[in-house]
Amino acid sequence: MAGAVVPAIRIQREDFDVAAEIAGLTGGRTDIGAVVTFSGLCRDEQGALSALELEHYPGMAEAEIGRIAAEAIERWPLQGLTVIHRHGKIMPGENIVLVVAASSHRQAAFEAANFLMDYLKSRAPFWKKEHLADGSEGGWVDAKEADDHAADRWKKPGE
Repeated sequence: MAGAVVPAIRIQREDFDVAAEIAGLTGGRTDIGAVVTFSGLCRDEQGALSALELEHYPGMAEAEIGRIAAEAIERWPLQGLTVIHRHGKIMPGENIVLVVAASSHRQAAFEAANFLMDYLKSRAPFWKKEHLADGSEGGWVDAKEADDHAADRWKKPGE
């Protein structure tokens, strides 16, 4: 039953192991028929980027991700949910974010993972600063309008 699902939410500087997180969530359970993961990585932007620095407000970020995760659990029949978001300086090729959604059926897991990523990209309180390969400090990365539009499709009528 969906009400019994408690999402695992972590904001951390350290890297994570995607396979270990999936194994930890599923743990030999037989009620899970589908696991959908999204792992976001730092790009090098065609060699222009040496690192991406992510900042957040401790406490606020966890609360907002918790709110989004609780909404996903209300909307879809999930058996488990893990959300990990890193902060600090992240090099190209390294993990930034992980969403693992487990359900009895694939559609719920796909939709919940997609919903979470749309909201993480557009509404989670993280700020990104670019560090350029030429040694200079780039600017803060602005939110993309496309990310806002992607999140808008999940709004309930009247929101």
